[in-house]
This record gives sequence, C-alpha cells and structure tokens, in this order.
Amino acid sequence: MKLAKSLFLGSVAGLAAIAGAQAADLPAKKAAAVEYVRVCSTYGAGFFYIPGTETCLRIGGRVRAEFLYVEPNDRAQDAIGFRARGRIQLDARTATAYGLLRTFVRFEMTRDTGSYGFSSTSPNVDQAFIQFGGLTAGRTISFFMNSDLPNENWGTLRFYDAPTVNAFAYTFSFGNGFSATLAIEEGSFTGTTFANTSVFTEAGQTMPDIVGNLKYAGTWGSAQLGGALHQLRSDNVITSLGGFNDYPDTKLGWAVTAQGYVNLPALAEGDALWLAATYADGALGYLGFDPNVTAGATTRDVVDGYIGTNGDINTGRGWSIAGGLNHYWTPTVRQSVFGSYARVEYSNNGVAAFAPAFVSASLFDFSEWRVGTNLIWSPVSGLDIGVEVLYSNLDPRGPNGGQDSDSWEGRLRVQRDF
Repeated sequence: MKLAKSLFLGSVAGLAAIAGAQAADLPAKKAAAVEYVRVCSTYGAGFFYIPGTETCLRIGGRVRAEFLYVEPNDRAQDAIGFRARGRIQLDARTATAYGLLRTFVRFEMTRDTGSYGFSSTSPNVDQAFIQFGGLTAGRTISFFMNSDLPNENWGTLRFYDAPTVNAFAYTFSFGNGFSATLAIEEGSFTGTTFANTSVFTEAGQTMPDIVGNLKYAGTWGSAQLGGALHQLRSDNVITSLGGFNDYPDTKLGWAVTAQGYVNLPALAEGDALWLAATYADGALGYLGFDPNVTAGATTRDVVDGYIGTNGDINTGRGWSIAGGLNHYWTPTVRQSVFGSYARVEYSNNGVAAFAPAFVSASLFDFSEWRVGTNLIWSPVSGLDIGVEVLYSNLDPRGPNGGQDSDSWEGRLRVQRDF
C-alpha cells in the first residue's frame, strides 16, 4: 500500500513538472498598457489631454432655473413665468507652429412659459467657432462689443449685450495688451413697421455687416472702441410723377461704441465698474433694440430706416449709455447696481406708407431708461442663488407727445456653472 501511494504521488509530481516546463516555453501575453488621463494646466483649470493626442479638452456647462414677475397691464397678460435652461459646452485647444488652434461649441436648450412670452422648448447652437492663430470663424460673440465686460444684469439693459452672430474675423495682436479685429458678421436688424404699417421692405442682402474694433486689456481692466457698417437695401417700389417705377438707393447705416471696465480691488476683491456708450445712424440694432420696446401700456416701434415721401431711404438715429457697479460684500455675497438710458429720433420727413396723409416720422421718437439691482449668494464655487428687481420707463417724445409709462419686473434665479 505504501509502495502504491509513493508511486502515485511521484507520478503527480512528474506531471506537474512537465506541465510547468511546457508553460514556461509558451510566449507570455502582456497586459495592454493603461493610458491615464493627464491634466493639462496650460490653458487653466479643468483641461485634460485627450488620450493619445496633444489636444487639451475642457467639458463644461450650466443649469439655470428662473422665476419672473412682470407688472401686468390687463387681466389677459401673464404676470409670472418660469424658465429652465441647460447648457453643455466643449473647448478643445491645441498648440501648433502657427499659434493656438481652438474649437469651441456651446449648445443650449430653454423651456419658457408665461411672462417670458411663449411656451416652448427651444434648442440653440449658441456658439460654434474655430480659432486658428488670429482667425475666428463660426458663431461667436459679436466683435462690436467688449466681450470682457463684467456686466451682471439679468434683465435687459439698452446696449449691445453680448449677442452671438455668425462671423469671419481676424484679430491682430500688437503685444502689451493691444489688439485690433476686422470682421464680417451677419446683419443686426431691428423692425420694419410703424404702428403696424410697413414702412420698409427689406431686399435681399448683398453685403454683410462690417465690424471692427481696437482693444486694450490689462490688469486694471479693459477698453475698446468699435464700429460697424450696416446695409439698408429696400425692396419698396417708388412710382415717380412720370409714372416710372424705381427703387430707392441702397444706404449704409453705421454705429460706433466705446466700452470698458475698471477693476476696483481697493473696495473689495472682484469689484468692478463698467460702462458702454453707443451712437447709431441706420443701425439701431447696435443699441440693443429689437423691433419694438415696451414699458407698461406704452410700446414704441424701432426701425433702422423707412421710405420717406421724398422717395429716399431715411434713417433712424439714436444713442445709449449703460453701466454698472459690482461689489462683493463678502467673498460669497455680491451685489450689482446697473442702469441704461437711450434716445431714438427720426427726421421730420413724411413716411410714404401713410401717404396721402402727412405723418411725420418724428411722431415715433422716444426715450427710455432702465435701472435695477440684484443680490447674489454663492455658497459654493459655481453656484449662484439670487434675486433681481428692474424698473423701466418709456417716454414718447414725438410732436404729439403722449403719456410716459413704466413697469417693474423681478427675478429669482438659481444657477450652477461647471
């Protein structure tokens, strides 16, 4: 029995040794190398290298929840409304021999109800552009305005408040904080009617808006001068006294602006004062106006141009000034006080659309001012909880005058940026 047991154990040991030797002769399969995500600190916090490339990527976004109260004019008008907005954005950057290659895309989805004006879900490609050296191509913030302005207003102030446009632009950097940009952008238009009567029929565009700026950015703040040329091309047919049909000549509207801000660290870290002043002739969209402006029960139409009884394109002229002060009461509690004033005037020429009755375009002159404040608490980084109140006043200034009207609105906002 002992002999049989010894033979069995010896056989097992021999087989194990042979199997081990054969396994050692087989080629070993190596584990795949693990590609770890590396932090990219070149362009600031949040960037990382896309594995296998030298491209740095940052993923960000925003969620905003807002409640709005607007003083109603009658029982049919909504006094309250809700807004929910979601944003996702990608920022990819690569250093090249020709300079920085950057691709940026931002998508937004908004759900509005009630006093926001409509109830719908609206998808939006808010920004989508490529930067290569000095070239910028795609949808980006208009180069007419200083995109660095630290304006904290939530409600509308009367200035060109960071609109996004489709554009091709080239920026020349001169060093020491100075730069200049020349751009072609999609047109910024206002309305085409006075008192629900069409006074200007837009023809097809044959040129984009031409925008330029000269900018300085330093540790103390930033300043920019900007200008724009805007085509007014009419499709109205004018019949002369001889019975011939003709079209008014094309006109170029224009706008100029001066904008900037100053940091005020002597008051508190993060404090700043900003200002924007603009004049426009035939390009009132650059004052921040839509087709009309309303306060209380008063509404005024805004047009870049109209066809006068003289058969020519007559332009609207206006100016605006806006500004604000941001102050940090504590590192987590800040407040903004802001306001704007705007004036729009038309000539004394008659408006052809109202012929044969003589209606002077100056009947539609107006001025508007707005003032507001908000208080924001940021208990943790990237989270804002705040309230805002805004007062607006609209004063018809035409020859027939009219009662000025005002309105109040308030907002409650919770916003998370990441």
